[in-house]
Amino acid sequence: MRRNGYQGHALIEALHSVQEAFGYLEPEGLRYVAQSLRVPLSQAYGAATFYHFFTMKPPGRRTCVVCTGTACYINGAPALLAAMEAKYGIKPGETTPDGELSLLTARCVGSCSIAPVAVFEKDVVGRLTAAEMVAKAERFVGHDV
Repeated sequence: MRRNGYQGHALIEALHSVQEAFGYLEPEGLRYVAQSLRVPLSQAYGAATFYHFFTMKPPGRRTCVVCTGTACYINGAPALLAAMEAKYGIKPGETTPDGELSLLTARCVGSCSIAPVAVFEKDVVGRLTAAEMVAKAERFVGHDV
C-alpha cells in the first residue's frame, strides 16, 4: 500500500499481499486494507469475494485442485469431485474439518491431453478415475482425513 501511496487503485494488489502473507483474507485484514486505502469496506469485501483467486477461509495444510475445463469435465472431473465429497464430505472450496485438505477447482490447468486432471500441491496427476483420486488423496495427506 505504501508503494502505491495508499491510493484506492492499489486495492487488488494489497489484497494479494495480505493473502500471500496470511494464506487467506480474514475480516481484520480486509478492514485494515480498506481503512488504509480509504475505500469502503464493502468495496474491499466485494473485490475479495468477486475474484476467484481470493479466499476468505484458511486453507488446508494440503490442497488438491481438480481441473474442470472442458476436456477434464467431459472425461470425468464431476466423478472426481463426487468421490472426494463422498469420501471426505467436502465440496470445492471447502476444507476437511481437521484442516488437512482443501479441495479446489480450476477452469483449466493446461493438461487437456491427460484429462481428467488433479493437481496435488504441484504434482499434476492425469487420467484419474474416482477410485484413483481418493487413493491419491489418502496418500497425499498421509492418512484418512
